[in-house]
Amino acid sequence: MKKIFALMATLLAFAFVLTACNTNGGEEAKNEEKNGAATEDLYAKIKEEGVLKVGTEGTYPPFTFHDESGKLTGFDVEIAEEVAKRLGVEPKFMETQWDGMFAGLDAKRFDMIANQVGIKPEREEKYDFSNPYIASAAVLVVGKDNNEITKFEDLKGKKAAQSLTSNYGELAKSYGAELVGVEGFNQAMELIASKRVDGTINDKLSVLDYKKQKPDAAMKIVDEAEDAAASGLMFRKDSGKLVEEVNKALTEMKEDGTYTKISEKWFGEDVSPK
Repeated sequence: MKKIFALMATLLAFAFVLTACNTNGGEEAKNEEKNGAATEDLYAKIKEEGVLKVGTEGTYPPFTFHDESGKLTGFDVEIAEEVAKRLGVEPKFMETQWDGMFAGLDAKRFDMIANQVGIKPEREEKYDFSNPYIASAAVLVVGKDNNEITKFEDLKGKKAAQSLTSNYGELAKSYGAELVGVEGFNQAMELIASKRVDGTINDKLSVLDYKKQKPDAAMKIVDEAEDAAASGLMFRKDSGKLVEEVNKALTEMKEDGTYTKISEKWFGEDVSPK
């Protein structure tokens, strides 16, 4: 009799486990279905309303800023406009300060951020990103007639104009440069032009923008770091269908030359990730 009761208890326990597994499996399946529907609903909502809401600063040239006429423009603005066009919707730019931009995306004030957001592991844990659409690396800039410095290692014992607390300042110091403190990029360029320093390490995109604005500037890039930082368009987590369509648009833009045209307009060369 004891064996019969033991067997019945075992069977009941097994049945309970099966029921629990089926219940959990059913709940997981429902959640997956719900999440999938949500991503489809976001893209469908954008298509139905005909509007892609884009968060951006509007104060960050040459990426997103207002020109002399007051019109919002810039590299990121034109990229977002072209993406929206290929999705068959109108872009609606919603300007906000950088500090509140991520919170605005979380609160669903906009669907996407176009503002040179670097793709970093800690951000990827919480947000979705498009494929990288732009990349920048540290470059070494010297005077146009300076033939003594051709690579980062040549900075040893030379004067480099740097923001003293910046990563670029630390990089120049690691190569043995004597740092001359500056408040910003333009001041560094002025010191190079007046030959009061030998060079500076700075962001490639900033240098290209400066050259675009001042093509006669007596400076040149002589070396570039291998580890470029990439940026992407940013979305709320699990924006699957929308991200897929944006990536498709970015790929088409690169294939048909539209991306290169926009890039050369703002930087004088193709700045897409290699």
